[in-house]
Amino acid sequence: MRPKERRDSGQRDLFRARLDQIVDMAHPLVKLLRTIDWGFLERRFGAVYADVPGRPPLPTRLMAGLAILKHMHDLSDEALCDRWLENPYFQLFCGEEFFQHKLPFDRSSLTRWRQRMGEEKLAALVQESLSVATRTGAAKPSDFAKVIVDTTVQEKAVAFPTDARLMHRARERLVRLAKKHGVALRQSYERIGKHALIAYQRYAHAKQFKRAGKALRKIRTYLGRVERDVARRIKDNEALRDVFRRPLYLAERVREQRQKQRGRKVYSLHAPEVECIGKGKAHRPYEFGVKVSVATTLFRSKGGQFVAHVQALPGNPYDGHTLAQVIPDMEKQIGASISRIVADRGYRGHNAPAEHKFSVFIAGQRRRVTGAIKRELRRRSAVEPVIGHLKSDHRMGRNFLAHSAGDAANAVLAAAGYNFRRLLAWLALFCTIILATLARLGSAQNRPLAA
Repeated sequence: MRPKERRDSGQRDLFRARLDQIVDMAHPLVKLLRTIDWGFLERRFGAVYADVPGRPPLPTRLMAGLAILKHMHDLSDEALCDRWLENPYFQLFCGEEFFQHKLPFDRSSLTRWRQRMGEEKLAALVQESLSVATRTGAAKPSDFAKVIVDTTVQEKAVAFPTDARLMHRARERLVRLAKKHGVALRQSYERIGKHALIAYQRYAHAKQFKRAGKALRKIRTYLGRVERDVARRIKDNEALRDVFRRPLYLAERVREQRQKQRGRKVYSLHAPEVECIGKGKAHRPYEFGVKVSVATTLFRSKGGQFVAHVQALPGNPYDGHTLAQVIPDMEKQIGASISRIVADRGYRGHNAPAEHKFSVFIAGQRRRVTGAIKRELRRRSAVEPVIGHLKSDHRMGRNFLAHSAGDAANAVLAAAGYNFRRLLAWLALFCTIILATLARLGSAQNRPLAA
C-alpha cells in the first residue's frame, strides 16, 4: 500500500498551538522546507510501493525529512530521534502541524526505509538539492556543466584487521552459535585461545616475530579444531547445516588466507564486503571500506561548491575506468550534458564515453590546454575540502550501515546532507543581506535633507 501523504489541513486546536505559530517563520530551516518540492520526492519514493491492501507505510515527507536532517547535522538514528522530539523546527520540517511529545515512528523504521529505497531512489534527494540550489539562486544551471571528479574511500565501521584477531573472532562466533543452538562441542578453547591472542599481540609489539608466529599458529589450530568439531556434530541435521553454513565458510576463509595473499580477502566477519584500498597516503597507507566517486561543481557558485554526483564503486576499480559508468549516471541525475571534466593524474588512460573523450582534462596535461583550461585545472584541488566535509560533517568518514547496499546509500545520503547544509547557510546569508538592505534603505529615507 502506498504511503498516506500529509497535507496541511489548516486545523486549529484549543489546547495545542500550531508549529507555524510558535516558530520563527524566517528561520533558514523553514525557508528550506518551503523551497523543497515534496511532491517530486513523494512520486519518486512512492513508486517503490504497490497499491495492495495492508497497513499504509509512514509518510514520505516524514521519512525523507528525517534522512535529510540526519546527514545534514551528522546525527545517529538515536540522536536524531531525541533531537526530533525536542526541536519544533525538525518536526515542522517533517510535515507535522502540532508539536509531538511522542515519536510517531519507531527508530527501526529509518533502517527499513533506507533498505526499501536503495541507492537509485535515494539519489532523488541529491537531485532535489541541486534543483533547490537553482530555484533559490544559490547556483546557476550552467554551474553544473563543468565538474571535478575524484575518488575517495568510505571507511566501514570495522576494527583494524589482523589475522590473529580475525581467527580469534571466528572461533568465538562459532562457539557462541553452538551454545545458542545446543551443539555440544568437545572443547571451546575460550581461555587458552584468549591467552594465545594476548601472547601474539605482545610478541608482535616487541618485534619477537618467531614467538609471535608460534602463537599465531596456535590460534589457527584452535579455529581449525572448532570448525571440524562443529562440522561433525551437525552433519546429520539439515536445519543446523543451514544455520552454520555462512559462519563456517567465513571461518575457513579466514583460517586459510595469509598476510601476503593476492586476491580478495576477508577483513571483517560482520562486514565481509569490506575491501583494502591504498590511496598513497603517508599517514594512512591502507583504508578498509569501499571506493566512492565524488563529483563537484568546478567553480564556487553563490551558495558554495555543490556535490553534483556521488556513487559507491565496489571492487576497487581503477579510477580512470570508472568514468564510463559515472558520466552517464551524472548526466541523467543533473539533467544536462557535461561540457568539461577535470580530474587528477589517477584518471590517465580513462575510458570515458566517446562523446566525452575530449572533455576530460587530467592534471599536468600539456596538449589541447588553453589559458582558460589551465585556470580550470588549477581548481582541481577544490574537491579535496568537499570530500573532507563529507567525511567529517556528514557521516561518510565511518559508515555504520550494513552490507554493500548500506555503503551505496550512505554515500548518497552524505552528499544530500552536504548540499542541503550549503543551502541552509545560503538561505541564512540571503535573509541577512535582505534585512541589511532594508535597514539601509530605511535609514536613508529617515535621514533629514541637507539645508
